[in-house]
Amino acid sequence: MTDLEIKKSATKDPGRRPPAALGKADSVDQITRRSFFSWLSIGWLAFIAATGGFFTMMLRFFFPNVLFEPVQTFRAGFPEDYTIGEVDLRWKDKYGVWIVRNEEGIYALSTTCTHLGCTPNWLISEQKFKCPCHGSGFFKTGINFEGPAPRPLERYKIILADDGQVIVDKTKKFQQEKGQWGDPEAFMKV
Repeated sequence: MTDLEIKKSATKDPGRRPPAALGKADSVDQITRRSFFSWLSIGWLAFIAATGGFFTMMLRFFFPNVLFEPVQTFRAGFPEDYTIGEVDLRWKDKYGVWIVRNEEGIYALSTTCTHLGCTPNWLISEQKFKCPCHGSGFFKTGINFEGPAPRPLERYKIILADDGQVIVDKTKKFQQEKGQWGDPEAFMKV
């Protein structure tokens, strides 16, 4: 087909394009008005989502990071609830405290090993606390006698409330190596 024939056929059929112009016209016709608006709406939705995420993070900045921990002061029942010569394990999981009663009174020991912070187990048959991680051993009083633990277990403040119940306050700790076990709040005479 010559150029003249192509021009004549284009004038006869206005919808028909010359073969040489087909490649150029198809690339221009690919973006229609409908596809333009659909891409535009997708772009706006992405912008709104990103902006919403940003403002959500900015709003989160205004609220403090709060770590909810169990209460540090709790009522542990009456002194009569504890048997003389035994270690009471009922507060170990919930509060991290062992309550021990001897002939003289009651004291509250921390369940945290002074070596690396593991939780020792009370071995009734051997009458000692034994750390399962590194083998530290503690007497019933909390004094360390074996393993790598550098110091005895800590004691918590223990007092008798007005209603006769035992109150343990974990915010106040007593260390034996500092001579604090002689403090009246480290040991409650019953």
